[in-house]
Amino acid sequence: MREWYETCANLLASGEDVVVATIISKSGSTPRMAGTKMLVRQDGAIVGTIGGGILEATVINVAKEAFQTRQSVIRDYKYAGKDENSMGVCGGRIEVLVEWVPSGDTATEMVFREVNERLRTGQRATLITRLPSGHEEGSRSGRWLFFHDGKSVGSTLPDSLKELASQAAGFGQLKVSVVDGERYLVEPIRMPGTVFVFGAGHVAQQVARLTSMVNFRTVVVEDREEFATRERFPDADEVVVLDDFAHGIEELPIDEDSYLVIVTRGHQQDQVALLQAIHTNAGYIGMMGSERKRIVIYQALRDAGVAEEQLAKIHSPIGLLQKTDSPEEIAVSIVAELIQVRGERMSG
Repeated sequence: MREWYETCANLLASGEDVVVATIISKSGSTPRMAGTKMLVRQDGAIVGTIGGGILEATVINVAKEAFQTRQSVIRDYKYAGKDENSMGVCGGRIEVLVEWVPSGDTATEMVFREVNERLRTGQRATLITRLPSGHEEGSRSGRWLFFHDGKSVGSTLPDSLKELASQAAGFGQLKVSVVDGERYLVEPIRMPGTVFVFGAGHVAQQVARLTSMVNFRTVVVEDREEFATRERFPDADEVVVLDDFAHGIEELPIDEDSYLVIVTRGHQQDQVALLQAIHTNAGYIGMMGSERKRIVIYQALRDAGVAEEQLAKIHSPIGLLQKTDSPEEIAVSIVAELIQVRGERMSG
């Protein structure tokens, strides 16, 4: 998603108009969630996807019309029925904003760039976009990005939005708000989880590649400077070098949206990192290793005073698939488990 915002900003800066399609609400079973975005270029090329199939083809055609009319529209689509015009048989419905975004709009370009930066650094913000009135076409736009310190980026803020802006930091999920008869899309801006990869070996390299690919913010943590390099981890958002795994973990910005993956170079380093990890409030903690390794390390932690309920939080052996061999296969297994846990947390 971070690259999506950067692409939008770059295209606008180059003088190219774009159309942005956003799922602003959904009910029932649908291929993608509310907040999913797709960019459509004038030649019909797209960046991102809102679900593929008939829906996507239909929205691309609506986008082509938007380029001609220079109007933004909202469309409803149902996933029901078996005729040729049906979006599918999932049984749900979605509401899609198809927004014409002209080049030369420096405020919008600035907002997109700032969203990209916030996602890159893991900082949170709230994006508010004015929607066309009801389901009528309209070209009047407005977009503001609010930070939790009260500052904002975007076009001039209407007086009627000041209260909504002051509440923006408290919104945890996408919603549509009505202010003075106008609808506004309120979107929380944050990466859906930060993965801290402890270790910089072969498995860590592959994990970092995959987590970045599936929209996790990725931080590699290592105590060997010669291994913790950008050359080895070009896809990571950040590479942190500690003096050793026994010190410094408590200073990392670990919260309930953090996923700790312990894949260091040896059992002793794994045990030390795990002892630090279980004292954080991370939403997920996993350690690579065999069943025998888990038994030995868990007993050592018990001897150090770690309670059973703390040990119960650990995913070990890590990953959904236990019959794996190569670093690439192990990484797929680990990241599959991260995706599963993230999905359960976001839906629950």
